[in-house]
Amino acid sequence: MSLVPLPRVIVEPLVRAALLEDLGLAGDVTSAAVIPEEHRSTVVMAARQPGVIAGFDAAELAFQLVDPRIVLTRHLQDGTAVKPGDVIAMIEGPSRGLLTAERTALNFLGHLSGIATVTSGIVSAIEGTKASVACTRKTTPGLRALEKYAVRAGGGMNHRFALYDAVLIKDNHVAIAGGVAEAIRRAKAGVGHMVKIEVEVDTLDQLREVMEEGIDAVLLDNMTPDQLREAVGIVAGRAITEASGRVTPSTAAAIAASGVDLISVGWVTHSAPVLDIGLDFVEAGVAAETDRKRIAQVL
Repeated sequence: MSLVPLPRVIVEPLVRAALLEDLGLAGDVTSAAVIPEEHRSTVVMAARQPGVIAGFDAAELAFQLVDPRIVLTRHLQDGTAVKPGDVIAMIEGPSRGLLTAERTALNFLGHLSGIATVTSGIVSAIEGTKASVACTRKTTPGLRALEKYAVRAGGGMNHRFALYDAVLIKDNHVAIAGGVAEAIRRAKAGVGHMVKIEVEVDTLDQLREVMEEGIDAVLLDNMTPDQLREAVGIVAGRAITEASGRVTPSTAAAIAASGVDLISVGWVTHSAPVLDIGLDFVEAGVAAETDRKRIAQVL
């Protein structure tokens, strides 16, 4: 699946909000006081640990919105695997703007690359099976579009984006509706023919009941690999099977081997560690000697 960039109309408001949060009512008082107005610099973004890159558009916009004279030249693209020392991009322009936008750009790039990296780890763990890795709605408020994009950059796929684009009947829906069959019937009567219906179950008996009603997908929650294998047999291709719960890179292979179609993982968006990416100034005497040597080798 090709990685399609998010439209600028989606990304720009998020980057603007992050910059406004940082700049407040007075702007970058440190850079304004310390750096001459016309001073220009060249910097490089470099990976400091292995991972997968995501979030270039947001990072580039952070620099451009602060100062349109800043030019970012990408050496790699989103979805690319990196190792420590790899130069990701070169950035040139007024020094004040570079310093002002630095943290916002790295926040986006590091966070989204972290999501892409952990997603890629699970994708690698289940290679050779038919299963795909999917994210959930457990995203940072306001950043869902970016975080789900980062999952795709890591080789995963997206579950529903929000409450509006698919029906997912969970245990509390069933309890309030008075039973899973009644909940399914109400869902079918209440949504259009283009809306998929998925139901969460945590036992095989519930699964058998659900399959009698006819649905598009079933969420098999916190089942063992043996239970998942039996569940796949019960479904027998009549619906998409999705496994969820206790998924880690070490457990994913056994889950995928059960024959499920999807493995959904919430922590890839809500708990992914940031990928360490640095911004190094190239001018002599500014960057550390070891950094300058590393940059020279790569460039």
